[in-house]
Amino acid sequence: MHLTSKEERILKGEEGFGRQKAIELLVALGDIYGAKRLVPISSAQVSGASFKTVGDAGIKFIEDFSSEAHVSVRASVNPLGMDVLRWRSMGIDERFKEKQMRIVRAYASMGLEPLYSCTPYLAGNRPRAGQHIAWAESSATVFANSVLGALTNREGGPSALAAAVIGKTAEYGLHLIENRLPSVQIDVESIPQGSVPLLGYVVGRIAGNRIPYITNLTLTNDEHKSFGAAMAATSAVSMYLYGRPGVRSKIDTSRIEECVSLPESELKECQDSLSGDDSWDLVAIGCPHCSTQELRRMARTLDGKRPRKDCNVWFCTSRKAYANAPDAVKTLKRFGKVLCDTCMVVAPIEKMFKRTASDSGKAMVYLPTLGKQRATFRTTDQLLEAISR
Repeated sequence: MHLTSKEERILKGEEGFGRQKAIELLVALGDIYGAKRLVPISSAQVSGASFKTVGDAGIKFIEDFSSEAHVSVRASVNPLGMDVLRWRSMGIDERFKEKQMRIVRAYASMGLEPLYSCTPYLAGNRPRAGQHIAWAESSATVFANSVLGALTNREGGPSALAAAVIGKTAEYGLHLIENRLPSVQIDVESIPQGSVPLLGYVVGRIAGNRIPYITNLTLTNDEHKSFGAAMAATSAVSMYLYGRPGVRSKIDTSRIEECVSLPESELKECQDSLSGDDSWDLVAIGCPHCSTQELRRMARTLDGKRPRKDCNVWFCTSRKAYANAPDAVKTLKRFGKVLCDTCMVVAPIEKMFKRTASDSGKAMVYLPTLGKQRATFRTTDQLLEAISR
């Protein structure tokens, strides 16, 4: 891989040990994937922020790195394992809290922005079309590539952090236009109300490691958020392309090798397979984090109703959305906890609950494994109906 003279100096350690280690990681990845150069990035999104997922070894790596390095571009942090203000009300113990706060302090010392959200594009870190970025959160990566038109691979936590320090990333994969073309076409018949997460779940399974082109897809940004998160959780791809009904597509379909019809009945079968029963310890909404508009819509639905007391409820969101919708938050707090900084996937949910219902296709993948939950899918409206009377 060709390096500029400045990059060579960094590699030799002339700009400090931290930057040297960061560029060594980027060069190693570039060599593995055949990159020809490093390209400047406008932002980074760093994962590996919850103590649950990184453990003691992860804390040591982050703390050691933080003593030597500082970010050089805008960089935000993924959700933590707890709400930093409401951790006690979540049921988080002191040991977990102290370990988590060590991670918070280490990232802060490097200059990372404490968004603690999987939706940085809704919380201030929003790239423009055509910009190279280095994002490590799968749901954010797919949204950035597919909806915003930015260019990023699905980075690992360490590589995204290294890119944030250097301000560059290796040019391979989805950073190259020729690698952003679809190779499978999926023709969607129709999408039942509330089934967008299921559509993403099924599309990911069909796509596998291929970029899909999805026809007849008209979604809001919030629906794209939910769809992409589920697709990324069930596949190895971080991008999809889509066409709207009645609109002539300009997408290059020359590499499409297979066309698949996706009837509504297949979504119904998926829902049946994830439905479970109505015996839940927790109802968890907000994976990815709820937007301001979603908080307000749920509050309107629940307005004038009374909460049921036989189930715990988490509404997970970013601090920006929380601040932007104070009236909605006030309403939702009558029905459960409105949490920032965290979500049901990366919190130590297994220590508190065993059966969780969610409206998230992504959560259906990770709750049974990472969270050790008996997971049940319900649409958002079904969950709101279940927690109110």
